[in-house]
Amino acid sequence: MSSLKQAALTLFMIASLPLGAAHAAPPEAIVKQVMSRPLDDYPGKEALMITVDYPPGAVDPVHRHNAHSFVYVLEGSIVMQVQGGAAVTLKPGQSFYEGPNDLHTVGRNASQTEPAKFLVVLLKERNMPFFIPEH
Repeated sequence: MSSLKQAALTLFMIASLPLGAAHAAPPEAIVKQVMSRPLDDYPGKEALMITVDYPPGAVDPVHRHNAHSFVYVLEGSIVMQVQGGAAVTLKPGQSFYEGPNDLHTVGRNASQTEPAKFLVVLLKERNMPFFIPEH
């Protein structure tokens, strides 16, 4: 095959690849509520417990919680960072804290091939959202 025909065939094969495959959005976290409980000793406050499953490559948008957030890694490995702090990579049994005024700048699965799962306990205002995306 001539080099011109080979080049044309190569270009055709590249052009035939699905559009956006290289630029697909990362998978989203899967959040499940475990429990919610009013804190009668602290009027207007509640405790919320959730699990977060990160598929491989999952990335959270920059956000706030407006809560005291206690993270405990159950499976896999995650990367967490709040504005002004260092990024930390956490493995099962390790924990992370975010305060009510923290901006959560990095939250992601550390792996592109393995899932991760963590438990979060949030102490927050009753009936207020626990996840506020930063635009």
